[in-house]
Amino acid sequence: MGVSGGSPTSRFECTRRLSAADSQCIWNAIAEIGARVGDRFTSNVPLFNCFGDHKMAVRGLVSARPWVADDGQEGGGGDGGIMMVAGYPSLREAVIAVAKKELREDRVSREQALQLMKEWLQKSQDIKNGRLDDAFILRFLRVKKFSVPLAQQTILKYLHFRNIYSHYCRQLDYLEPPVYELLKSGYLFALPQRDKLGRRVIFANAGKLDPYKYHNTDMAKAHLVTYETLLEDEDNQVLGFNHVTDLKGVCAAQMTLWSPSELGAIIKLGEQAVPMRHKEIHFLNVPPAFRMVYDFCKTLFSEKMRNRFYLHSSLEELHQSVDPKILPKEYGGTIPMSEMIDMWMKEVSRKRDALLSLDRMESQKVMHSYKPRTTTPKASNGITSLPGSFRRLEVD
Repeated sequence: MGVSGGSPTSRFECTRRLSAADSQCIWNAIAEIGARVGDRFTSNVPLFNCFGDHKMAVRGLVSARPWVADDGQEGGGGDGGIMMVAGYPSLREAVIAVAKKELREDRVSREQALQLMKEWLQKSQDIKNGRLDDAFILRFLRVKKFSVPLAQQTILKYLHFRNIYSHYCRQLDYLEPPVYELLKSGYLFALPQRDKLGRRVIFANAGKLDPYKYHNTDMAKAHLVTYETLLEDEDNQVLGFNHVTDLKGVCAAQMTLWSPSELGAIIKLGEQAVPMRHKEIHFLNVPPAFRMVYDFCKTLFSEKMRNRFYLHSSLEELHQSVDPKILPKEYGGTIPMSEMIDMWMKEVSRKRDALLSLDRMESQKVMHSYKPRTTTPKASNGITSLPGSFRRLEVD
């Protein structure tokens, strides 16, 4: 993460005073510090003091050079790499400004709200083993703009969602074979670089989902593993998410993985319960015959979300909204998709324990029962899962 410390000119001048050997030595030390403080660098990190006269040079290096993850890949360290965010000198400044302007978050409001939330979680009779770490609680406060009562309601909805859809939400292990295969195929992954507003971009290749091989449980878990991994990063909680979905290769059989009522219920509750700030949702290569399905699915979201949907008829049109430089090479960028997927798999791996620990939380109160589908919907010429015209829908 970038660190402010003087003007850009002074930072680079300070950096240039170091020899290549000194720079590499300091950078190795920074990497060690990064592992200890969670890849976060701020001007008040005490460990910076150990660099003595080179303190400003170290800050210059951190600001000027992309973060190198522990796997050696630049820009894949879980925060999407260091980049210039439109209107701000660094990602750090962008996060602080957006948090204050859009979420009413500052040091005082954050500390007060965290204290109230932790006391409530500890005293609540409805929640058992609730996570008390700041990063978990803040995701709910931020999505509700630091309204403590609304954040409390959202946590209860989140646990309720995990209860009634436990077959989707529990054991979010990316190493589970079907989930691993979907993620590794590129069905769903986060781009390593952020967009111009600092948001992580979630990229989906809908055609990679084989409806004859995978269950709706596999599909749901791939999405939830992705979302929960990204929510572990506080910058993502503040800046929100951009989505790009390529519908090339989709088929009618994919829609048979869900019944309309089931899809409607999970989208409605999921939108209210999963604390994500979805800012833009872009669709590319929507087949004409699939527009009816697209229109139906869009109605399942709130009006606020529907207003953030964008259809693009060409890659060039998508590039007008999403910087092609951050997209996979196959979509006009510079980094091949296979490399992006590998970087994403390593990022998910680093959050595996945190995701599995979510299962320790329990809600003692279930609002209503839900009977999960126990068999995989039939995906063949005799499609039976969707009624009416969906049943006969074919996509070129």
